[in-house]
Amino acid sequence: MKRNLMFVFLSATLFVATVGAQGNIEHTSQTEFNNAAVSTSPVAWVYVSSTAKGSSVHQIEAFSAAANGKLTAVAGSPFQEDVTNIAVNGKYLFAVNSNGFYIDSYLIEPTGALRYATYTNAAEAGDCNTLGQIFLDHTGATLYGTNFNGDGCANNTYESFGVNKATGGLSDLGNSTGNDWLYLPASFIGNNQYAYSASCLGDMYWGIFVFQRSSNGLLSESPTAIARPPTPPTGYFYCPSQAAADPSDHVAISMQPVNQLDFSPDKPAQLATFTADAQGNLRSTSTPANMPVTSVAAVTDLNMSPSGRLLAVGGTGGLQIFHYNGASPITHYTGLLTTDEIDQFFWDNQNHMYAISQTSGKLFVFTVTPTSYSQSPGSPYTISSPISIIVQPLPRY
Repeated sequence: MKRNLMFVFLSATLFVATVGAQGNIEHTSQTEFNNAAVSTSPVAWVYVSSTAKGSSVHQIEAFSAAANGKLTAVAGSPFQEDVTNIAVNGKYLFAVNSNGFYIDSYLIEPTGALRYATYTNAAEAGDCNTLGQIFLDHTGATLYGTNFNGDGCANNTYESFGVNKATGGLSDLGNSTGNDWLYLPASFIGNNQYAYSASCLGDMYWGIFVFQRSSNGLLSESPTAIARPPTPPTGYFYCPSQAAADPSDHVAISMQPVNQLDFSPDKPAQLATFTADAQGNLRSTSTPANMPVTSVAAVTDLNMSPSGRLLAVGGTGGLQIFHYNGASPITHYTGLLTTDEIDQFFWDNQNHMYAISQTSGKLFVFTVTPTSYSQSPGSPYTISSPISIIVQPLPRY
């Protein structure tokens, strides 16, 4: 829960902080930022929660992204906020407090700086629950929290919160059906009605899950919708691990081949594509033969580009981009863009993808289109113990 907000006002002199042997993060004063904005406007705000070097204090590092993807630290960054997982809806940044019970809300200023607004106590009866990653629907009207032990102090749920646009405050709408397998955010298809999540936690805990959003925003697991993995090769199971929806009615899901005897991964993960019908059912024409094989080792994250034409796949062995083709098979595009473990990433609306590596303490920026890809100027940047990343594309509204 936020008590004090610290702002650091910089002098009018531009200075550059060299970040190890990695890229440079330019810091500008508020006056210089305003003057520069007349001729060059940022394309996104990028926020990374991290742990300050040499301490256990959490913070939010804020950056503006130029048209070429180069990052500049926002005036006042880093903001000394004791938070972990973060999400944005255009107007507010929401952050899970490190105690796991509170969600702090911050107004995003016109410069990208953060101003504390309010907090919400998300603790359930008995205080058994702990909030994990948070995410929003397409409209930004409802915030969802992955709630560990949120159902009777035993099962995991998605907790739904209505967002007060005027204050940033949250109202508890209730929980989804208890499901001990949930541990990742769900991804909404274009109609904003159905969202999908996948889980691979062992021989008893795996599946593809369909959630339906009600008129008031409450997310509940569908009791009837069906989603089945493709038929695996003989001698293996397909264990679904991550899900990412496109802007239409398609969902990409990573499929980890595992041995039938001990459920251990025996082959690299493959990528399947599904189509959702009007009732939320997922159907697929993916087969072992037409699903591309990934090179990222254990998959840690999937994320679809805003156009729905590119699928980013992160893993313990790096980052890779695939062409996404709706209901047609996913196809190879790039090799590994880095061999550092990539844990989380998001796109802006100008073909940039921003990715953090928790193990190497880096923030990568790539410019990727369906026909070209490159690492953006200054990338990678050194980030002390990154926890979570979120991107707010501009313009915001």
